Amino acid sequence: MRFRPETLRRWVVVVFTAIGVGMLPWTIWLSTSLRPHHETEHWDLAWSGFDAGLAVAFLLTALAAWRRSPWVGACAAATGTLLVTDAWFDIVLESHADELRNAVYLAVFVELPVAALCFWIAYRTERFLSLIVGRALHLAPAAERPSQSDLVGVLEVTADGEPARQARDADPAT
Repeated sequence: MRFRPETLRRWVVVVFTAIGVGMLPWTIWLSTSLRPHHETEHWDLAWSGFDAGLAVAFLLTALAAWRRSPWVGACAAATGTLLVTDAWFDIVLESHADELRNAVYLAVFVELPVAALCFWIAYRTERFLSLIVGRALHLAPAAERPSQSDLVGVLEVTADGEPARQARDADPAT
């Protein structure tokens, strides 16, 4: 049995699967071994730094949209992810009833809906870009969306740096 990934796509599948599976026992161990109470001197720095990063993500998404950059999808996805993370930690780390209620309201009515909007922007951007790439490379007629196998064959690069000759590893079109 040969197990040597030949393309970047295969390397990503193998390495990211290994990391994801490897993190499961780590997460279980962490959840059972950490103390439920922890104090730190840098709580304010951690939260203000996170919120500064979130602000930068919003600004980068806005800048990418304003410039009509293909990076708008990635920026929007990162912003959405940070918003979901912020909502999670706000809710989980609040200890007083009033603060917890406010964190839940903020998550449900602001952070999670804005995160959903960000993910929608990322999804729409990906669909748009795949249509543009398909049309530019004449992979499909103008009225059709190119199949995933067409795009994978074009975008897949082998270990020697040459494009893949055929989309042999492409997922079947749905």
